[in-house]
Parts: sequence; C-alpha cells; structure tokens
Amino acid sequence: MNPRRALHFVFKVGDRAQTARFYRELLGMRVLRHEEFEEGCKATCNGPYDGKWSKTMVGYGPEDEHFVTELTYNYGVGDYRLGNDFLGMTIASSQAVSNAKKMHWPLKEISAGIYETEAPGGYKFFLEEKDSPKKDPVMKVTLAVSSLPKSVDYWSKLLGMKVYEKDEAKLRVLLGYADNQCKLELQGIGKDVDHGTAFGRIAFSCPKEQLPDIEALMKKENQKILTPLVSLDTPGKATVQVVILADPDGHEICFVGDEAFRELSQVDPNGEKLLDEAMAADKSQEWFAKRNIPKPSAQNPTVPAGQ
Repeated sequence: MNPRRALHFVFKVGDRAQTARFYRELLGMRVLRHEEFEEGCKATCNGPYDGKWSKTMVGYGPEDEHFVTELTYNYGVGDYRLGNDFLGMTIASSQAVSNAKKMHWPLKEISAGIYETEAPGGYKFFLEEKDSPKKDPVMKVTLAVSSLPKSVDYWSKLLGMKVYEKDEAKLRVLLGYADNQCKLELQGIGKDVDHGTAFGRIAFSCPKEQLPDIEALMKKENQKILTPLVSLDTPGKATVQVVILADPDGHEICFVGDEAFRELSQVDPNGEKLLDEAMAADKSQEWFAKRNIPKPSAQNPTVPAGQ
C-alpha cells in the first residue's frame, strides 16, 4: 500500500460567511479547525486589514481519514478572478443534493442523479445523488491540463500515482494513491491553463524521509520547485516539513511530512465557535464601505491571492 495520501484542496474565498454556509448547510461538512493570522503578504494598502487572513479546514470527518478543503480568507480582498484550472470537486452525498434543493441553491442536473452547482466565488462542485461507497464522500478533484500525456507522466512516473481510469475519447485520466482515497482527475483542455488569481493548491502527505527524495527527483528532472524543503512552525502545534512543487501546467502541489501533519491536523472541538466568532468580529466590509471604496478585487496576479 502506498504510504502517500491525499489531504486537501485550498480555495481562496472572498465572502467567508456565504462560503461557510455553503460548506456547512449545503454540503454538510463541519469545521475541523480554524486559525487567524495577523500578518501575511503586505503588498496591498488595505489599512488595518493589510496582511490579515484566516485559514479554515472543513470536511466530513478528521483529516486522518478524509479529504478536506482549506478555505483561505484575506480580510482585504473581496473577490478573485477564476481561471480555467479548477474544473470541480465531486461529492457523493444524497443529503447534499437534498440540502441544496431545500435551500433553493442553483442546481443543474447534468446526467441522471448528478448535479452541478457552484460555491460562492464560482468554484464548481458536482453532487452525486447517492451515498459514497467509502467513508469519505469526497470522490475526486478535477484539474485542467494542456497536455494530458505530459501531465500523466508527471503525476504517475514522478509523483508515483496509480492510474485508475483512462478515457482517451474524453481526454480524462483518474489517478490516486489508494482505492479508498480521494482521486485526482486530469482533464485535457487542449489549450494553456490559466490560473487566474483564485488558483488553488492540492496537498498530499508522505513519510517525512521521502521529502528530500521528492525534492531531489524534481531537481534531477528539471521540474519546478516553488518552495524548497522547509520546516514550518505553527505556535503551540507541531512543526511540519513541506516541499511545494508545480506540475507542467503550474498547478501547485504541496507534500508534507505525514507524522507531524497528523499531529498538527487534530480536530479542534472549538473550530466551529472560532470561525463564528471571527466572522462576527470581521468589520472589513464596513471599513471599506465607510470610505466609499469597494473591497479590493484580486483581478491580476500582482495582487496577493492568499497565503
């Protein structure tokens, strides 16, 4: 069994309250942990909200056993420009479909029992009106690629993913590290991938001793390394080692040492409360409104698009 596992996908969100409603009330996920940060990127002039941001992990269960989402909220940014890079997250949950209908959330049935919807910010989700055969309802994340053969080589040969399905007619390949984990689906689009400013990041864990090997292999193969192997401290929590890569189309990939990450990612029983308190205390919208200026929009890559 491959010791690597799929962890989470990072979304940048402009409307934290509506986003929280989508994940909690519609998808039926819960807040696993929430953290507030006073400092980050200082490239915009948003007064007291410069650099202030938060990170919220939401999912159907503990991160040890579930693929979750990381919601990054920058207090000084109101929205992001979507690219064509993220094509959707597929979730098998009849309850989520039922919730969406009760909430009158826009749903489009694209085939029998499969619905397309959007989270705030425009991120696509595909909801299957059935219960997942595995513990985790999150089935797959779909990313666009310009050259399917090139990308499959990268993810399977260099990153060690198993090819589960190939549909050459539809230019789709499904990969993963284990049968019971969330899969990565690559969809060929026949053109360049545009990450906009909303670009996300997919994260995986591996045994800590594999991190130097991953970095060395990428150097040997002349592949892009965005962040060389580094230790990251979280006050009061475990120190984790990470290396961040970019695939041939620039999709960001984070590999983190599994042992420390399991300690870092323990469910915080106060997570829901911490998020609710942070949202209630967030006066950034009013701060901009009082000055008759809109909250800045991250429409070009020069504006910071998340931590």
